[in-house]
Amino acid sequence: MIHALKSVRLMSSSSVKQAVSELSVPVPWGEIRGKVWGPEHGSPVLCLHGWADNCGTFNTLLPLLPNDRRYVAMDLAGHGCSSHRPPGILYSFPSYVLDVRRVVEALRWTKFSIIGHSMGGNVGGMFSALYPEMVESLVLLDSYGFFPTETKEMARVLRQGLDEMIEYEKTMEDKKTRVYTYEKAVERLMVGNKSLTEESAKILLERGLTQVEGGLMFSRDFRINLKNVVRISLDQSLELLSKIQASVLVVLAEDGFEKMFSETKEGKFASALLQAYRDREHAVVTVPGNHHVHLNNPENVAPLLSDFLQTKVLSHSSQVTDGADG
Repeated sequence: MIHALKSVRLMSSSSVKQAVSELSVPVPWGEIRGKVWGPEHGSPVLCLHGWADNCGTFNTLLPLLPNDRRYVAMDLAGHGCSSHRPPGILYSFPSYVLDVRRVVEALRWTKFSIIGHSMGGNVGGMFSALYPEMVESLVLLDSYGFFPTETKEMARVLRQGLDEMIEYEKTMEDKKTRVYTYEKAVERLMVGNKSLTEESAKILLERGLTQVEGGLMFSRDFRINLKNVVRISLDQSLELLSKIQASVLVVLAEDGFEKMFSETKEGKFASALLQAYRDREHAVVTVPGNHHVHLNNPENVAPLLSDFLQTKVLSHSSQVTDGADG
């Protein structure tokens, strides 16, 4: 562990309007990169971004949160500036959880809080269930902490993911990586993700593009687009949820996942998970905004998170809109 700590690199950066360092943690296939805000001895908070995003998703939010915390935002493997997984390897939630474990081991953190958006919230939820003694508080930003799948769908999904990987491996050597101008890359990202503003897209592209001959290419690993083959049922999700010892704050966006899933089977799963959080006296609130509200409109969520991180409970006055109908 001491060797791991010595090999963690912090590099100063002036790209954000406050003292920020670049993090590099060695892993067996390369490095996990990220960004660090706040004082060295501040209470540690790990920030986990959503699928196909990167740690820049927290650029606008973290400056509004308590400045006595040490915020470390990871680029998950295959995202942002972090190394892609080795050839032949699929991306899955347990693998991301293992990467979190590697990073906190290198940082020598034994007790910390987690802020997770979307997929990052699911990684944070699973980590909090598997290592409950390590997580003090958990904030889920437009995330339910788990992503259940119907049991009868699992065989189909697993086969689809395996077949997609086989097809990818057949074509990856001959596949020409698409090169963009900066303007076209911004346009492409916004077309693929309707919840991003132009400004937010440009923030994510600070770590989402790589300079190549003839222009720019997206830095993320294409394999993150393949179907995730590691699935859990609702019962398994609820069992894992019951293992979480941390205080939990679920912040839902009015025009985010809750609205998207309301009439689907995922909506029924979401309702069951949200009720489980409430039954354990965790906080569930809804704020105006879309799936990327924390990036687009950080002022809508920062007061809630600041209150929660400082007290581990959400005061009644902070609960802008009760999420009881979720």
